[in-house]
Amino acid sequence: MAHAYTPGLRVTAATVIRRRRLLPIPGEVVVAQGEQVTATTEVARTALPGKVYPVNVVNQLSITPDEILSYMRKREGEAVSKGEPIAENKPLLKWFQVQVPSPINGTIENISHVTGQVFLREPPTMIGLAAYIDGTIVEVTPQQGVVVESHCAFIQGIFGVGGETTGTLEMAVQRPDEELTSLHLKPEHHGQIVIGGSLAQKETFARARELGVRALVVGGVHDRDLKDLLGYDLGVAITGTERIGFTLIITEGFGTIPMATRTFELLSTHVGQKASCSGATQIRAGVIRPEVIIPTSLLNVAQSSVPSPQSFGEGIKNGDTVRIIREPYFGILARVKDLPSELQQIPTESEARVLVATLPDGQDVVIPRANVEMIED
Repeated sequence: MAHAYTPGLRVTAATVIRRRRLLPIPGEVVVAQGEQVTATTEVARTALPGKVYPVNVVNQLSITPDEILSYMRKREGEAVSKGEPIAENKPLLKWFQVQVPSPINGTIENISHVTGQVFLREPPTMIGLAAYIDGTIVEVTPQQGVVVESHCAFIQGIFGVGGETTGTLEMAVQRPDEELTSLHLKPEHHGQIVIGGSLAQKETFARARELGVRALVVGGVHDRDLKDLLGYDLGVAITGTERIGFTLIITEGFGTIPMATRTFELLSTHVGQKASCSGATQIRAGVIRPEVIIPTSLLNVAQSSVPSPQSFGEGIKNGDTVRIIREPYFGILARVKDLPSELQQIPTESEARVLVATLPDGQDVVIPRANVEMIED
């Protein structure tokens, strides 16, 4: 058996990625195929329908539903202002007149002859969809969205919260095993993506929010601090929509875990450069990883060294780098030395497919394939 089909993280200095950008409802695409865009370029826009408000006119005027039209001052499709009368009764004496005011600025959506209710809708909200990454529009789907392709350095994390953002990369620590504390964060980190080391705690989160930091990228966090940050326990739901004031990306796991040296060094080489990142995570079917994307110039990347967007996912091979995700070697990066095809007995006395990996100190260890994840180049 040549390959082990083990999911894993991509940490690569040069690759090509594509991101599909789709509107939530049909709208208008405002860029063309082949056009160069930046992360903040608007590629599509649409109008989200406003909220609907029901008003029970017949109850307020003490009439029957089939009489409603004769009491309406406004008709379907007409604009109304908040507080403006939309219906009124017709008493003999004006002192007994009752008017039904509009609760919103909007339009008359529907007048029901069955229920006697009038439905008003607020004005639509225009939303624009940004490209998210610097790159080229390689596909356009009319009224729906686009696909953006980017040549970049690409780093995936284990877990994240918070949405998409952009900023310049800045190192706040000197070593991958150094904790990122609130003292490391300075006013000049406003609007930046800050790289830490082994850990960030709730005091650091509060400081990041106060300074307007765009994102924190660290090796690990304590689950209790994550709960305090969110205000609730996070289960298996999809993340990425949280409004916590910044984006948080965890590269290694929960607890105090030094950031992988390879990841730390790659981020260090791009300090001062613009990057895009997202904390969106999904650990169920259709896995989504948090990511840091750093656009690179084609002049600095040999075409032969850049894989195609579809060339990944072939599995682990001899010589590949993997991360061990179970004790006693949890978090260690190792090099695959051999992939025996036959099942072998492991300490639990069950049989499983294993691999032989060389640790950084030169020691060879036998590890179940399920206990590693691939670090894709």
